[in-house]
Amino acid sequence: MTFPLFAGFMLGLSLILVIGAQNAFVLRLGLRGEHVLPVVLTCALSDAALILVGVAGFAQLNAILPWVEPVMRYAGAAFLIVYGLRSFRSALSTAASLKVSGTTSMTLQSALLTCLALTWLNPHVYLDTVVLIGSISAQFDEERELFALGAMLASFTFFFSLGYGARLLRPFFARPEIWRVLDAGIGLVMWVTAARVVLPSTPG
Repeated sequence: MTFPLFAGFMLGLSLILVIGAQNAFVLRLGLRGEHVLPVVLTCALSDAALILVGVAGFAQLNAILPWVEPVMRYAGAAFLIVYGLRSFRSALSTAASLKVSGTTSMTLQSALLTCLALTWLNPHVYLDTVVLIGSISAQFDEERELFALGAMLASFTFFFSLGYGARLLRPFFARPEIWRVLDAGIGLVMWVTAARVVLPSTPG
């Protein structure tokens, strides 16, 4: 009974560990201590909803509505490019880009909207959760619910660890130049992710 749960957890963890725009955003807020709980809950619950959709047998959505995939792809890429540009501008700022102990610079509404956009406008999220996890869950027949639960637990474990564990790095990020490097890195992640979303993958 525990094997499907473990298999789902390990698959979910292996997929989510890849550094991406969503993870970079959660790390940034975690380092600042801004809206960590609502943001990590939004990420984890979004993953859980998408996993449920995949396991419930709706992985064939793209076959039914073929226009959904390109619309989501280009909308997500446009958002990532704009957000990456903002990060690069912040990195080039002469003032300290972020202050760990200062007041929050992002409202809860803005943080949640950005988090939702980074999650739901990323086509790779659908490939990982709906298509991949959904198709693999079919191998477990009656125990697919345990497999899905394991994948969901992986998302909750990762995002809560990333969001709240980031505070351990605060002393390292106390210097403004380190924050600028982080902003530049986040911008690069956003643009690389946008390129991966738009450009067709080459066969291996």
